[in-house]
Amino acid sequence: MKVYSRRDFLKLAALGLGTIAFRPFFGAGESIGQDLDNVTLGRIARESISVYSQPDDKSSILYTRYRDELINIYDEVISDKGPVWNPLWYRVWRGYIHSAQIQIVQHRLNPVASAIVGDKQLAEVTVPFTQSMRRINGQGWQPVYRLYYESIHWVVAVEEGPDGAPWYRIKDELLDADSMDYHVPAAHLRILSEDELTPISPEIPHHQKRIEVSLAQQTLVAYEYDVPVLETKISSGLNYKPDPDKPSWKTPTGEFNISVKMPSKHMGDGQLTSDLNAYELPGVPWSSFFAENGVAFHGTYWHNNYGIPMSHGCVNMKPDEAKWLFRWVRPIHEEIDWDHKGLGTTVIVT
Repeated sequence: MKVYSRRDFLKLAALGLGTIAFRPFFGAGESIGQDLDNVTLGRIARESISVYSQPDDKSSILYTRYRDELINIYDEVISDKGPVWNPLWYRVWRGYIHSAQIQIVQHRLNPVASAIVGDKQLAEVTVPFTQSMRRINGQGWQPVYRLYYESIHWVVAVEEGPDGAPWYRIKDELLDADSMDYHVPAAHLRILSEDELTPISPEIPHHQKRIEVSLAQQTLVAYEYDVPVLETKISSGLNYKPDPDKPSWKTPTGEFNISVKMPSKHMGDGQLTSDLNAYELPGVPWSSFFAENGVAFHGTYWHNNYGIPMSHGCVNMKPDEAKWLFRWVRPIHEEIDWDHKGLGTTVIVT
């Protein structure tokens, strides 16, 4: 595996920003100019979604979109046909599509770091999706996970990828062995700055911060001195028990405390696979754990259906709000100890 010298890096950096640029797919009848900055893009986040003639799921179905296709979004529509918890629809080519399984994305390529500072740095995916690859001795490069917009990953090195351009080597916390590391095009990830990770309101006394979650209302409110500082819709766990010997997916109720925070968490079965239908969610962003069985607040890139239970027990949040909460809650993370444990901010779930 080639590791870049300074000379190599300067020679290949421009190549990395050119040849590996993400090129979105648009369906028949749609087109897009070269400038993507002025277009609102949506990614299909489930296996398939119907496009309706009206913002109403009782209207006629015009055609179908499939997982990871990108669509132009022309307008937002609040439909009086509902659903009540999420009446937001998007106007797209020839019709309307419900927002529940549409991730709003952007396409931003980034300067490539010539080297990684310290042992590892956090980075955010800034394109709709990027395909990770793993180099296997005797077999060459093989596809592994598809990494999605706003997911967060640990970068440990800048190395030559399968196209000869700079790729970042990703250390997956669920897959400890170095042989399990995988690579993604470096220009598709943005290295996070230190300012983005500093604690919010660290001066507020421990006992004057709390989070209240209402499962009935599917809301979260964060308080300082009994004053709300964040109010938002969430998606809690489904009221479903998949197996008699396993816990229910419903988010537990009671009083808890934040116990550990992880800016990047691989949730799933831990398989090295390129199967898009496998239960593998690498790079789940901004997880703040508060209850047994791995229940946490975290950002979500696989749906946009806040206001109704959707999860396996965790509290799903918009990624930017999960990031704010991660920085706000205690225990305060330290650069040398991201998995710092301790009795943190009070969480009340009713």
